Amino acid sequence: MNTHDSDNEIELIPDAEEGAGTIEEQLKKHKERLRICDAERKDNLAGWQRAKADHINYKNDEGKRMEDIGRFITAGLIEEFLPVLDSFDLGLGHGMQPEIERGILLIRSQFEDILKKRGVEIVTVKSGDEFNPERHESIGETESKEPSGRIAFEVQKGYIFRGRVLRPARVQLSK
Repeated sequence: MNTHDSDNEIELIPDAEEGAGTIEEQLKKHKERLRICDAERKDNLAGWQRAKADHINYKNDEGKRMEDIGRFITAGLIEEFLPVLDSFDLGLGHGMQPEIERGILLIRSQFEDILKKRGVEIVTVKSGDEFNPERHESIGETESKEPSGRIAFEVQKGYIFRGRVLRPARVQLSK
């Protein structure tokens, strides 16, 4: 039977080294091959471990990047809603029927609740507070009982989203 015709049969090729040297020499050669294989195994394992660590770092970096993108998109959307809240405040300041005013207050508070759930805070401003250019924007000065340079009153609310000022509170300073 021809060994080339069948896929199941293996043709044995005699080892050129077989019979060459003593058992000690053959053992020495096999130990050297084993040492080389062990070194290759260690290199392969170290490479695999580095690739695995790189993959984990990549996944973490991508997660952070996606989170940043989400925050950026959310901040933009929130900034678009701020004028709506301002409109509610303007409407509430123009004396209307109590039932309508309560309805507007309810709708405004619902907007604020949604924004709070998303991490938005209102910049708190009180008359007499020290002016903080990181959180406040001065739009003028006015006579007031407060010391000069202090906040006299708030003109427009400011908002913070996850530690970042979306819009500073607009204030009048006392002169």
